[in-house]
This record gives sequence, structure tokens and C-alpha cells, in this order.
Amino acid sequence: MRHHLRKARELYASGGLLRTARSVLRYVPIELNNLVFQLRHGNGTRIMSEDWDNLLILDACRYDMFADRIDLDGKLESRISLGSSSEEFLERNFASGKFHDTVYINSNPYIPRLDLDESTFHAVVDCLGEWDTELQTVTPETVAQAAVDAHETYPDKRLIIHFMQPHAPFIGELGRNMAGGGWTMDHDVEEEPGIWNQLRDGTVDVDLATVWEAYLENLDVVLAEVADLLETLDGKSVITADHGNFVGERLSPIPSRRKYGHPYGVHAEELVKVPWFVVEGDGRREIRSEPPVERESVDEETVDERLEALGYR
Repeated sequence: MRHHLRKARELYASGGLLRTARSVLRYVPIELNNLVFQLRHGNGTRIMSEDWDNLLILDACRYDMFADRIDLDGKLESRISLGSSSEEFLERNFASGKFHDTVYINSNPYIPRLDLDESTFHAVVDCLGEWDTELQTVTPETVAQAAVDAHETYPDKRLIIHFMQPHAPFIGELGRNMAGGGWTMDHDVEEEPGIWNQLRDGTVDVDLATVWEAYLENLDVVLAEVADLLETLDGKSVITADHGNFVGERLSPIPSRRKYGHPYGVHAEELVKVPWFVVEGDGRREIRSEPPVERESVDEETVDERLEALGYR
């Protein structure tokens, strides 16, 4: 609610009363649906209060798609995420806390944008500098290798390992060649804003079945790396997601136009019901909290470029 009120105030400052009124009316159904959802499902899960040694986050992974594709030994549960976007998830889980027993292996540009750094975690291992300029994302292989290295460097710390997939752009064979799905280093976000925005705006000629296939393919790509990584990590591991994604669904109980992507502050099952897949592993690590270590900062221009490449503008 605070986010939507802030947006309304910004519109009022830039465009006056009429635009503000339209904005408020647009957000009312969202907030009513959020209220109904909270009454049904509760406030959500604070991930740092859960029991794990390694938390593997798959960005924008819906519970239903994960349940359909997972083929590992473990126990599948679900949780309600605190956010419907990476920004909201990170803010609500970490912004007011200190987690000096935890190392964050990161590929998401919102970590530096929100100043979640050495004062928040013991260390942040940032993969944004290893951006694949052809695929316009951080590959699962890059994140997995960084996690292996961090496991060796910080053997007595909890690890959060944040993969960007299955979040678009789609990097599987189908997704790379699908209109709006796979991008290249010459991609212009203004000319081609990304598959979810194009579906929302009706500017791409691709059916939802093909989009779903490419989206699932992106999940398969990251799960292959996750399976190998779990063979290396010791301790108790959990595979989860920061949020899900709309693929043409409508809000309920108050209906809305079809929605795509993962807007901030919209709580619906497609967005905040996430997998919680528990792999017990062999033994547990002895976790210790220690003062944070310094890290290299990521400049603002790089953060902006990475966010644009991922479809934020």
C-alpha cells in the first residue's frame, strides 16, 4: 500500500489531480485483492528465520512451473514470499537487518541498487561484472562457480545463491530465437522492452504456449546447474524463488485486465507462492557470525544497464 501511495504522490507532483485520481482508482482493486490474499495466506515467510545452510534462489520462478520440472531428491513444499518483485523481496527480507553469518552470491542488480552490501551481510560476491553481453544476463554457470568458490572461502557461513533464471531474457534454444524472448548485445530496450511488456502491450506476435515453453526451458537450464551444485555444497539446502510471474492471468476476486511480468506490491499466487524444496544433505555446517568484509562497489550506470537488460525501465 505504501508503494502505491508513493506512486500516486509522484504522479500528483508531476501531473496534477486528474492523473493522481486515475492512479488511485487503478491501485484500489490491487489493494483489495492484496487484503483478501493476506487474509487467506498470512503475512509470508521471512527467509532468514528458516532453517538452511544454503538457500538457492531462482529468480521469477513460479511454484507450479517448479513442481512440474523438478527431478531431484528432496521434499517439495511452498512458501508465501514477502515480495512480488525482486525489489520488494529484498527490501522486506533484508533492508532492516544485519546477517553477518551469511554470504550473498548475487546476480541481481537490485542488491547494489538497494545498498544491500557489507553492512547487511558478512560478504556479497557480486557476479554482475561477469555479465554475458550476448545473452544480456548472468549465466547459471557463472553463479554456480561463484557459489563453489564462496563455499571454499567461507566454509562457516550460510550461503544465499541468487540465480537470475528463469527470469527473462530466455537463454535456452527456443527462447533465444523467440520474438521478445532472447536478446543480443545489440538489444535496444526502448525498441524491444522484453517479452512480458510486449505481451502486455500487444506488440509481439507469439502465442502464450510458446512463451510458456521458453519460460520452462529457462528453468530447465538453471536446474541443470543447481543439480550439479548440490553435489558440491554440504549442509542443508533449500531451493526457492524471490517471486513468481504473471503469464496472462487476472487478479481475483476483483477481476482485472490480463497481467504479465511481476509488478511490485501485487500479491497473488502466481507472484508470491514460491517453491520451497528441501535437500537435507550430509551433515550440517557450523555457522559463525563475523564482522563484514569489504567488497567492490558496482557503479550506478552499470546497475541501470543491467536492470534495463532484464526488462526494467
